[in-house]
Amino acid sequence: MKKVLVIGGGMAGSIVANGLARKLSKELNNGTVEITVLSATDKHLYQPGLLYLTFGRVTESELIRDQRGILDNRIKFYVDPATNIDTDTKKVTTKSGKVFECDYMVIATGSRLVPENVPGLSEGAHNFYSIEGAKKLRDTLKTFEGGKVVVNVNAPHKCPVAPIEITCMLHDFLNEKGVLDKSEIIYTYPVGRLHAMQPVADWAVPEFEKLGIKSETLFNTKEVDPSKKTITSEEGVTLNYDLLITIPPHKGQQVVEESIEGAAGGWAPTDKKKLYLEGKTDVFICGDTTNIPISKAGSTAHFEADTIVDNISSLIKEGTIARDYDGKVFCFIETGKEEGSYVWFNYTTPPAPGLPTKAVHRFKLAYNKMYWLSAKGML
Repeated sequence: MKKVLVIGGGMAGSIVANGLARKLSKELNNGTVEITVLSATDKHLYQPGLLYLTFGRVTESELIRDQRGILDNRIKFYVDPATNIDTDTKKVTTKSGKVFECDYMVIATGSRLVPENVPGLSEGAHNFYSIEGAKKLRDTLKTFEGGKVVVNVNAPHKCPVAPIEITCMLHDFLNEKGVLDKSEIIYTYPVGRLHAMQPVADWAVPEFEKLGIKSETLFNTKEVDPSKKTITSEEGVTLNYDLLITIPPHKGQQVVEESIEGAAGGWAPTDKKKLYLEGKTDVFICGDTTNIPISKAGSTAHFEADTIVDNISSLIKEGTIARDYDGKVFCFIETGKEEGSYVWFNYTTPPAPGLPTKAVHRFKLAYNKMYWLSAKGML
C-alpha cells in the first residue's frame, strides 16, 4: 500500500487530498492507496471572504464549513496538528503523540500572523486576517465618525493585493456612510512604491489619485504607540492616526521552522518547478508554506496543488513526474464596492492589471460562492 500524508487542512491541503482521491479512485477503493489529512482544526475557513466580513457584506457562517464535509469520505481525517515533521524518515509526530508514516508527504501548513513582532502593533491596530479581527474591525467601522485612517502594510504577508483592496473598499465605505469628507486615508508600504510588483504599483497610482488616497512608501514599521495613537517607521517617519488598520507580518508555521533545515521564517525551501522540498523527491510543499518568491495567495495554492496532484498520482501509477509548475497566479482586485480588476502572471509573464469593471467585480462575488467547489477539487 502507498500512503500519502497531507499535513494541513486548508485550501492547499484540501485540494491536494481531494484531487488525489479523484485521480487515484480505483486504488483507494481496492486498498492499494491510503490518503490521510492532519489538520489543526475541524473547521475550514474561506479566508478571502474576511475582507467582505469586515464591511458587513457576508456573515461569519458563510465563510466556515466543517472540514470533514469538504473531504472525500474515503480520506482519513484527524484533527491532530503536527508537532514534528521528519522528512528523512517521512514520519510525523502529532500533538496527541501519534506517529504517522507515509510514502509521499505534502506539507501545506499555511502561514500565521505575527503582529507581536512589531512593538505595539497587536494593541494599537486592527487587522482583517482572522474571523475575530475582521469582526472587531467591522464593529469599529460601524461607529467610526471620521478621522485619519492609516492602512499599514508589513512584509511578508499573504494575499498580495489585499492591502489595495481594503484601502479602496474603505474609501467607498466611508463615502457611503457620509464621513469621507471628514476622513483622510493614508496607505503605507515597506518598499519605495505602492506594491512589490512594479506593474501593480504603477496601476495603483492613478487609482489612489482618483480616490484621493495618500501614501507613504518606504515605510517599514518600527513601533506603534497605542496611547499616543502614532505609528513610526524604521526610516524615522511618524504618522498620527485615529484608526489603524494593519496587514501584519506573517511567518510560516512553527513546526516547519523547527523541523525542516533551511526553513527560515517557517518557509520551507522548495524547488520552484517540481514543488519538492529541496533535496527530496517524495516530500512536496504547497501553498503559503513554500519559500518560492511568488505571491502567497489562494490561487497560488490552487495551481500548485493541481500540479502536486498530477505528480503524486503519476508517481504512484507510473513511477514518473507528470509536469512542472509554471508559477501561475491569478488574483482578483476589488477596487471598491461595485468594480474590480484582476492580475495574472507566471514565472515568465509579468502582471498587467486592467481597468476596473463591474463585470470583474461580479465574477469575484460569484467565485466567493463557488469556492467550496474549489476546495473539493471540483473547480
